[in-house]
Amino acid sequence: MNVKVPATLDLDALRSFVLGIDSGSFASAAHQLARSTSAVSAQLKKLELQCHAELVVKEGRHLRLTPQGEIVMSYARRLLALNDEVHRALHGELLKGEVRIGMQEDFGESLMPGILGKFSRLHPQLRMSARIDRNQPLINALAADSLDMALMWQSADTPNRGDVFMHCSLEWIYHPDLNLSMLLDEQKPLPLVMFDSPCVMRSRAIDCLDKAGIPWQINFVSHSLSGIWAAVQAGLGLTLRTYFGRPDNLLTADDLLPSPGKLGITLVQNAPESEGCPAQEILATLMKDAVLGRHEYAK
Repeated sequence: MNVKVPATLDLDALRSFVLGIDSGSFASAAHQLARSTSAVSAQLKKLELQCHAELVVKEGRHLRLTPQGEIVMSYARRLLALNDEVHRALHGELLKGEVRIGMQEDFGESLMPGILGKFSRLHPQLRMSARIDRNQPLINALAADSLDMALMWQSADTPNRGDVFMHCSLEWIYHPDLNLSMLLDEQKPLPLVMFDSPCVMRSRAIDCLDKAGIPWQINFVSHSLSGIWAAVQAGLGLTLRTYFGRPDNLLTADDLLPSPGKLGITLVQNAPESEGCPAQEILATLMKDAVLGRHEYAK
């Protein structure tokens, strides 16, 4: 019996594909790869033929991944990272030294263990230090050069060198013991559980409710995400977060309250020292893959 063998994807074409999306244009990717734009375009067409799918569409001057393109992008980063890792291992370039990473609290508990475990198994000689904190302390640490890279929420204070690679829907989250429908019917102030200021989600929640004319009051303020979840689970009020780290016994109230929109997830690396650093490049890929993988699971 003949076995149908899947087409082998061209790694060079995958690299052009990833660079084109990351840089915003295939002309820029061609410049980075020292190739002509037509050669890179030909690689993209070849990749689409191998995948039997359209991967990219143009929207004005910008490029947008199709649903099939998003799938290919996730795997492409991993394939290229593994390919580059093989070359480093063969040439005795196993990573050494230290990398200092930070993560916003929402990502820390759910993503950090998997990322650190996978990276340490690949590079046991490289030291890592990790910090889980809120956005502003991470921004301050990057500015003070006490972190090499950080995964955080996009905000007005986020360094403009951050790579916003995904947008995540914000959710109104509460415990079933909180009779939210009754509070809305009786037009009573909604009890909110929030971080203290400054907090991008606190500001987004208040703005959203004010625009909708819904009264609110802050019933509980926490300095940590674990405190937020504990207060919401105790029925003290509702909060505005995402599905990252959300306890399973909590509900979302998106059908009862106005949509708070989406929030960008950004990976900021200190420059120019981080440019060309293999350890940071690999960690950046692992972080993005972990976030995108969690996003696919949540869908």
